[in-house]
Amino acid sequence: MFHVPLMALFDGNENVFDVMSEVFSRGDTLTHPQDLMTSLQSMSIVWALVFLAAGLACLLHGAKYYKLVVIGAALTLGLGVGYYLGKQIEASWVVAGCFGVLFAVCCWPLMKYAVAIFGGLVGAFIGANAWAAGASLLAGSHDVQAMTENYWIGALIGLILFGLLAFILFKLSLVLFTSFSGSMISVLGGLTLLMQVPAWRDPVSQSITAHRVIIPLIMLVPMIIGLIHQHTGSQPAASAPKPVAK
Repeated sequence: MFHVPLMALFDGNENVFDVMSEVFSRGDTLTHPQDLMTSLQSMSIVWALVFLAAGLACLLHGAKYYKLVVIGAALTLGLGVGYYLGKQIEASWVVAGCFGVLFAVCCWPLMKYAVAIFGGLVGAFIGANAWAAGASLLAGSHDVQAMTENYWIGALIGLILFGLLAFILFKLSLVLFTSFSGSMISVLGGLTLLMQVPAWRDPVSQSITAHRVIIPLIMLVPMIIGLIHQHTGSQPAASAPKPVAK
């Protein structure tokens, strides 16, 4: 008797891979809140809860269990790439499964390089959205469109900076990577949950879409909290002083 309601929780208007492909169809997606909120409305409640829980776990403890995080990221990336390629031959789920397993298995023996790759991708995403958000604040009204379209400059800077950071300061790179990833995933899940409540949908959508910098600013707050929490948590505890021998 609970079969239909349970499946209804999983079934959004679109498949989660289709929703995520719409969300990340451009590098500066966080500075396009109207398109982002429209895409998130199509995601189911269950996937929103999964995003929220996984994001909080990555945000608070991702650096400690970074191997699981990196393998999970590789699996997710493989599933997404395989799903996109599989749609061309009408076998999306089979190809998605094959690519997901392949990416996850190849990631294990190449962990340090995988961290550098994902760190670079996160850096490119941060750089692109930081560039677009900064341009929307600093540029004149007639220059905003031209400046934001050059977000690839910020993406290139972030890619190089964060990619090299993984080889120079490995632990710091892990904390940055997991804090931002966890913040982004949890915020996307939280916004999706809020949009599921009919009475809150319009007020939340109007508040989020008021300006290009709203979503980057929302994600910045939990990211900083995660950075502080994971950095202080990774510091070795001070040992008690040894008693002076008499």
